[in-house]
Amino acid sequence: MMLPVYAYGDPILRKVGVEINKDYPNLPELIEEMKKTMTESNGVGLAAPQIGKAIRLFVIDASPFADMEELDEDEKEFLKDFKKVFINAKILKEEGEEWAFNEGCLSIPNINEDVIRKESITISYEDENFNKHKKTISGLAARIIQHEYDHTEGIMFTDRLSSLKKRLLRKKLDNISKGKVEVAYRMKFPKAKR
Repeated sequence: MMLPVYAYGDPILRKVGVEINKDYPNLPELIEEMKKTMTESNGVGLAAPQIGKAIRLFVIDASPFADMEELDEDEKEFLKDFKKVFINAKILKEEGEEWAFNEGCLSIPNINEDVIRKESITISYEDENFNKHKKTISGLAARIIQHEYDHTEGIMFTDRLSSLKKRLLRKKLDNISKGKVEVAYRMKFPKAKR
């Protein structure tokens, strides 16, 4: 089943996710539904807060980036098979050069902006079988992880923009939170204040 993606302005997107364990209800089904929702919405990542669950879970499929001409062959090869589930992730270190890349978000449709992030991360996480991992990842895969990890911390990519850029986007963001946006996937918009 394709899940609705919660839109910018919904309070769930500002909550810090809680850790989960293997007893979390219907976790395998939830992970599969998240993957399906991400794919059918043309996303490369989806975090649980974006589908209304304030838990530390996100899924990634970086394979659509494997065709980018400007990437070297090693990174293309790496991205082609970079499909992962991250549970209870913790970014331990961000290092390397800062670089800008045009990011978008399923919760903030039709807005893309350059976001500056460090090029490399070291992350600890559990996979869908709750096996523990600790890895250092660089490039676009690291950026996707940073973006989705931010969601589990209650941070949106627009929070990382300059105050001027945020002011310029204010009307578009307000329209998204009011449901005044065209999207090709299911969305859940915040309830109007009474």
